[in-house]
Formats: sequence, C-alpha cells, structure tokens
Amino acid sequence: MATSRAALNLRNGLSIPKPKSTSSVLAIGTDLLRNILFFLFLLRWTRKSVLQLRGRGPFGTLIDAYTSLRRLSYATFLRLPGVRFQVKSQVAEAIKKLEAKLIPQGHGVSRYLTLPKEAWNDQQVSAELEMLGDMKHTRWEDGRVSGAVYHGEDTLINVQVEAFRRFMVANPIHPDVFPGVRKMEAEIVAMVLALFNAPPGAAGVTTSGGTESILMACLSARQKAYTERGVTEPEMIIPDTAHAAFHKAANYFHIKLHQVACPSPTYSVSIKAVSRLINSNTVLLVGSAPNFPHGIIDDIAALSRLAVRRRLPLHVDCCLGSFLMPFLSCAGFPTQPFDFSLKGVTSISCDTHKYGFAPKGNSTLLYRTAALRTYQYFISPDWSGGVYGSIGIAGSRPGALIASCWASLMSIGENGYIDSCHSIVGAAKKIETAIREDPALKDDLKVMGKPLVSVVAFESPTLNIYDIADAMSAKGWHLNALQNPPGMHVAVTLPIVKVVDKLLEDLVAVVEDEKERERVRIVEGKGKKGQARGDSAALYGVAGSLPDKSVVVQLAGGFLDTLYKA
Repeated sequence: MATSRAALNLRNGLSIPKPKSTSSVLAIGTDLLRNILFFLFLLRWTRKSVLQLRGRGPFGTLIDAYTSLRRLSYATFLRLPGVRFQVKSQVAEAIKKLEAKLIPQGHGVSRYLTLPKEAWNDQQVSAELEMLGDMKHTRWEDGRVSGAVYHGEDTLINVQVEAFRRFMVANPIHPDVFPGVRKMEAEIVAMVLALFNAPPGAAGVTTSGGTESILMACLSARQKAYTERGVTEPEMIIPDTAHAAFHKAANYFHIKLHQVACPSPTYSVSIKAVSRLINSNTVLLVGSAPNFPHGIIDDIAALSRLAVRRRLPLHVDCCLGSFLMPFLSCAGFPTQPFDFSLKGVTSISCDTHKYGFAPKGNSTLLYRTAALRTYQYFISPDWSGGVYGSIGIAGSRPGALIASCWASLMSIGENGYIDSCHSIVGAAKKIETAIREDPALKDDLKVMGKPLVSVVAFESPTLNIYDIADAMSAKGWHLNALQNPPGMHVAVTLPIVKVVDKLLEDLVAVVEDEKERERVRIVEGKGKKGQARGDSAALYGVAGSLPDKSVVVQLAGGFLDTLYKA
C-alpha cells in the first residue's frame, strides 16, 4: 500500500524522547526525598528555636546555652582517665562510709539471707520485731524529725491497726469479694473532694502516695492532649520548686519539662515566665500549695486565670498542704485561694497520709470532671485472661490501707483536723517569729518568703547553713537541707509541736557555736564563712555545686543500692 510522503516526512520530523533509565528516576526521587527531609528537619529546629527564644528570651537562651556548655565541658573533664579514676575512688569511699552508717555490723548482728529451715514460733518473731524496732534511729517519737511521721499517737494507731487487721486480705481489684473496701474508698474520695470545694460531677481516685498521684495527673494531661489535640511532643511547665515527682513523670512519660524560677523574696513562681513558655505542645501547668522546699504557696489564682485563657489543664500539688490548707481559715490563719473554687484548677493531689494522719501508702488525686479521670485508666479488652482494667499503675492494691485511711478520717473528723491545723501551723508561726525577731537568730538566719502553712525554710547570710544543719543533726534533730539556694527547713508535725521550744533552744545554741567558730577564723586571718565540714556540706555544698551532676547521681545511686544490702 502506498504511503503519503507528507505523513512520512511528518513522522520522521517528530522527535520521540527515549524513556529515562530507572536509575535516573531513582536519583531524582532520592534527591527530592532528601530535600523534603532536610526541609522538615530545618522547619522542626527553626520552630524549636523560635519557641525557645519566645519562652526564655534571648538572655535566658544564652544562659541556658552557657549552662549546657559548662555542664558538657565539666562532664568531659570528669571522663579524663586520671580524673575519672580519682572520682571513682572518692565516690566508692563515700559509699563505703554510707554503708558502714546504714548497715548494722559487729557483734550480735544477725543476718537472714535464706528462709529458715524450720518455722519460727510467735515468740521468736515477736522478739526479733521488737529488736528491729529498737534499732538506733533518730527519735521521731520525741518529735526530732522534720516531716516523715505526721501523727504517731497510740490512740489513732490502735484504730488503724484494728482496721488493718479486719481487712488484711482485702484487695479492691475484686469489689464483689470486698464490697466494704470499695465503699470506703469511694467515701474517702468523696470526703476529700468536699474539702477542696469540688463542683458537681467531680471525681477522684486513691493512690499509694503523692508521687503516684502526681504521676497519674501528668499521664492524664498527656493523654488528654494526645486524644483531643493530637499532641505527640508534650511539654509541661512547673515551678522549679515543684516536687521531684514531676521530674519523674517527665522521665517516665516522655514529657518535656520547663522549669520556671521562683526568685526571692517571694519564692513564688513567675506567672509572666510561665505564660511565655506556653506553646501548642503544652499539656499541663503546675502550681504548689505549698511547695516542699520553702513552704510557699504559688499564686494559684493567677495560674488559674492563665489556664482558663489558654485552655490548658492546671494541676495543684497539695500533697504537703493536704488537710491543713482547707482548714487554715477555720483555724484562724491567713490563706489564699488554691482549690476547685478557682475555675482553672482541673486536678489536685492531696496526701491523706500526711496531715490527714492516715498510714503511709495513702493519697488521693482529684479531678474537676469524671472525664479527666478516664485518661489515666488502663483497659485491655482482648487479654486472654479476660477483660482487664485498672485505675492507675497498680493492679492489686492493699485494701487494709484503704480501711485504715477511712478509719483515720472518721476518727478525727472536721473539728479534729481544725484543732491539729491550729496546733501545727501555730508552731510553725512560732518558729518563723523566733527567726525573724529573736536577737540570737535574726541577724544570722533569714526566713525564705512568707510561709503560710507548716514548713518554715531559712538561709544564712553570715554562716554556712550546712554546718548549722549538721550541728542540729549532732544534737539529735533530723531537719531538711535545701539547695539552689542553700538553706534548710522544718516541716512541723504533731510530734514536733510538743518540742518546738527545745528545737528553738538548740537552734540558738548551734548558731552561737557557729558564730564563735567564725570569730575564731577572723582572728586567725582566715576570713568569714569558712568551708563547711559535715555530711550535708559533702552532698549539697561540694558535690551539689558541680556543673555536671554525674557525681551526685553516683552518690545517690550508691545510697539506693545500700538500701537493699542485707
């Protein structure tokens, strides 16, 4: 068949491109993917830098960078072969001294490292328990310990022991088997909710202590933000005086932690600084009522307004304030708003085992709504063992502790808690007044902030505060040393109320002794405020001042290891 010349010329004139090789297409795709990844990387870190600058400001960002560089440089120095060996040797020596102090040794010390071949009789067990109870210790029974033991009177202990005995085998994970425990637990939560002015529809849970309450509050906030806003890189903002349990929660649940300074003279969190740090990843704001170090109540009302305006959850840590904060005004003391009467407060932790006087292992976590509580639940619907659900970290829990807590609340009652608040806060005011006004103390000790509850913290502008702490320890007192800035505090309890005059008498004597040491140093030409000498100084004054805290971590780890050496 003939072919048109025009069609042939047209076909010959067309330039049909040859398909590119697979390798060329792959190279273009790889380049494109690399560019996209680089762009996303650049976008991510640009956003982080902008948030850092907005949150901390240029000056604060430079300080953070300097601190990180200083820490890194010091950590590198500590890893040098000669330095590393010396540090390791000194840490080992310190831990060895710690073991000698904590682990009983010498003649007459028995160790039981395996099960006895034959069962002990009741008399043997009772005799050994009595000996263990009589081991040498700081006399909390005589009111010599700050915090730690919050009641300890025989009358209440007898009630608690009876409740514990009746519900010894109870486990609230089986409410059909132990309905009485379920009822008591629900009533504990209801009573504490009422104390904190909870609105209708509020809910709560009991926990094993303040740390678990705080962990669950942080988990709930994280899960809420993930479910409702899709937040995958959660952040929370806390005062730098907030309890260490928030650091634990950040570590466990991978929440970025922003700490806001609580500067003198108020030692209360800066609301402006908190506001600057809020961004789209923020899942929780935190305030303390009061905080552990200085006994200061943060401005919860201002935090509440900020939380409402930014539509964020606000957790109030009232673990220490517990059954004192709600009764301050009834006991005749000044207070400030801190509970669910503030619209922005969405959760509160309250330890019933502190000033609620329940046995250790009791706390509560309260939520403004029942919906907030569900974010801490764990439910496994398809487990082969059946549908499994738990309210928090623990599965099985001791019903005996719940019963003992319920019995404590019912035995003391509202009037009893008002009386105890009057006694405890009154004793704290007496300590504060003595430090501010007593001629023997006011020039050398300074109260930190304006405490309203049970904790009185103080520092010294003229003496080494850690020497004062160690000297008080030598007199049989177990008080709390603080750092950043250096200080110490007394957390008043009912046992301390009875001996508060003796505590102040010993504090005056210790301060006078330390002043005499300083006078001798000046006469000898050694200058003022000499180097601290005791155990507190070793941990807080020396190791605590290091830019890199790895040495402190090793010492603390050694202490924790020692607790399990039989």
